[in-house]
Amino acid sequence: MLYDRARIYVEGGRGGDGSVSFRREAHVPRGGPDGGDGGRGGDVVLLCDPSRRDLATLHRARHFRAGRGGHGQGKQRHGARGGDRTVLVPPGTHVDGLGGRRYDLVAEGQRAIAARGGLGGRGNKRFASATRQTPRFAEKGLVGESGWIELRLKLLADAGLVGQPNAGKSSLLRRLTRATPKVAAYPFTTVEPVLGTIDSDDRQVVLADIPGLIEGAARGAGLGHAFLAHVERCRLLVHLVDIAGEDPAEAYAAVRTELEEYGAGLELLPELVVLAKRDLVADAVADEMVAEWSDRVGGTALGILAVSSASGAGLGELRRAILDSVPVEDRVDAARFSDAAEPEFEAEHIVYRPAGEQGFDVEKVEDGVFRVHGRGIALLVARHDTENPEALAYLEQRLQEIGVIAALRARGFQPGDEVRVGEEAFELHPGE
Repeated sequence: MLYDRARIYVEGGRGGDGSVSFRREAHVPRGGPDGGDGGRGGDVVLLCDPSRRDLATLHRARHFRAGRGGHGQGKQRHGARGGDRTVLVPPGTHVDGLGGRRYDLVAEGQRAIAARGGLGGRGNKRFASATRQTPRFAEKGLVGESGWIELRLKLLADAGLVGQPNAGKSSLLRRLTRATPKVAAYPFTTVEPVLGTIDSDDRQVVLADIPGLIEGAARGAGLGHAFLAHVERCRLLVHLVDIAGEDPAEAYAAVRTELEEYGAGLELLPELVVLAKRDLVADAVADEMVAEWSDRVGGTALGILAVSSASGAGLGELRRAILDSVPVEDRVDAARFSDAAEPEFEAEHIVYRPAGEQGFDVEKVEDGVFRVHGRGIALLVARHDTENPEALAYLEQRLQEIGVIAALRARGFQPGDEVRVGEEAFELHPGE
């Protein structure tokens, strides 16, 4: 069974806490602060590995958590960075990640960060100043990104065999390549895509047998919608039509309709039309049908060929046509996805959602209680222990500088009122 979809939970490591420490040395009666910073949490990284064929391993293990950053220590010793958690995925994996990020992992060694680790907290050494010479507080490490992400495998085939059920795709793939798909005299024998290769002296083309498409496949009928996803990465369609069937023209039109309705530009791909099972009709009839189909779709198709998987007639010509029709240029520019280009790649499909004015918003919950919304403010408060008077005083100073205190006062805030930010609730006494 081909596992081409997976849903996994990823969690970046939490950052380590900063240290509150003071020098303790002989002959130094009043040592200054020397607390080190906490280490950054590890990342959950997706790595493209050609040895993987599908997403089956991600059905057995669905939770991936990176390592936590080490805590800071005295003598300005910083915590270690948390270890990354690597998740191996096959080439052709499309990822709908956290925060609207989207990735296409198609080249060997290509990496994408699925969940970033949290930042480490700063030690008390960082907060020393001329007016605050002995700070007795440090920052806490932040939690990493976390959540469920969707992975979807789209096979990396150069050419895709499409057609209605029982059109002869599996038999053709078996004759053209070394693949061994199941072949039987009933529709829907193929229940998952099968890959094979066509080799010549100077190149190799990957050919995919896409399971039969029925009417309504683009809207999810049967498993057609999942099958059509594997056609997206193909650069050539080999469209099989059973010329011994009841209505070959109607069968061809039905498949073309599904390709168009799928909405991924599949109908724009170059196409070879293959009239299959020519051994079931007379040679003269087969030649007449090639001429008839040339008049019908010759203006849009790259070529019309009549073949027989049973007798082998026309297979050599079809093999050469496929090799000649698939573009020679490389599918992927691997250098684009090197480690040096990683930030550019990661920002390829990010959805940004605008924040409120000034990055925060103040809401009066009830008399004496106010709530401040804003991601930046929430991160600032999460870094500090509001039970520590010195930390709370520093936080109050930062809120004053940012403009939060002024916004609170504009809403009717009085010193001593409760302020809520995220899960935290504390009292502020500005100006006292």
